[in-house]
Amino acid sequence: MISFENTEVAFKSKSDRDLKRAYMLFNMISNNTLVYLGKKLSQVALKLHLPVAWAVKPTIYKHFVGGETIADCMTDVRTLEKFNVRAILDYSIEGTENAEEIEAAMVETLKTIHNAAKDPNVPFAVFKPTAFTYEHILEKASAGKSLSEIEKMEAENFRNRVQKLCKTAFDNGVPILIDAEDVAFQNFIDEVVEENMEKFNKERAIVFNTYQMYRVDRPEVLEKAYNRALEMNYFLGAKFVRGAYMEKERARAEEMGYPDPIHPNKESTDNAYNAALKFCVERIDRITIFNGTHNEYSSKYLADLMQQNNISKNDQRCWFSQLFGMSDHISFNLANEGYNVAKYVPFGPVRSVLPYLIRRTEENTSIAGQTGRELSLIMKEIDRRKSEK
Repeated sequence: MISFENTEVAFKSKSDRDLKRAYMLFNMISNNTLVYLGKKLSQVALKLHLPVAWAVKPTIYKHFVGGETIADCMTDVRTLEKFNVRAILDYSIEGTENAEEIEAAMVETLKTIHNAAKDPNVPFAVFKPTAFTYEHILEKASAGKSLSEIEKMEAENFRNRVQKLCKTAFDNGVPILIDAEDVAFQNFIDEVVEENMEKFNKERAIVFNTYQMYRVDRPEVLEKAYNRALEMNYFLGAKFVRGAYMEKERARAEEMGYPDPIHPNKESTDNAYNAALKFCVERIDRITIFNGTHNEYSSKYLADLMQQNNISKNDQRCWFSQLFGMSDHISFNLANEGYNVAKYVPFGPVRSVLPYLIRRTEENTSIAGQTGRELSLIMKEIDRRKSEK
């Protein structure tokens, strides 16, 4: 049985100073009022183009982000490597507003693919679809609405951009994770991702789709994706997360008068998530699993499923992943036991990464017990180190 209680293993990569900074940061994040005020002030600063780096970079940015460039991330990549933890460099730009931003995201994401191809400790590339087209295109195409000629061209441009990224990944032998987005955007994204799976996943899973399991329809979508992979003779790459846009999704459903797409409670989301892991492990000959969770039970559950199905700990068809700066007790203890573990390491300019950082602070505040668990483990390790001195 894997245990996540060993803080010496969990924080071996952290200096005493790192631990104290992390403790102060999670203490602040545990305060709902501070998080709310920080979000509002950040949004105002972005709109007014006020300087934010001086406040953000030495604190929350340093903890959750690898740096502004791929080169900046290399120190963290090499540190993780010492503990059998891999890194996935994530250019964390989203919500594109103009063609220049799309082109910049394309250039940077292609760089991450080429970097992964030459760095054994970077096993995947990743991108967010909203970095490569405009949200209204994804929304209209997903709803099956009629597109103008210009919109049709942009939808085709999105297809071409995604295909270029997937082909580059295929040519370089680098699996690529395509993140999930809002419900309103996802149908078109699913369609484009599956087209690329059919092209590039003939020998193994190179292209991965992401399933947000807090959505009530995802088990059915997963099963259909598997059946399509069987029918068209390709491998399915399946990344699982619980979900990131619950409040926004529920508000939109209420406003537009359609059924809430999100599970009614955490228990039903957990059940769907774990059932999806079981579904995939039982079909491991056709599916590669990327288990992206900070949930201890789901992490243990996949490890147990692997053991029950005689799948070796380092089988390349099963991966565990947590975000950089979070849940080190899961990542490092799994890696210490010989499982495939990869940390998502975001990078990008401070202003561009700020929306990502806001989501991370909100996530830690909203998930029941998440921040308290981080704080208790950090304190346990601080106390352990003091007792050894």
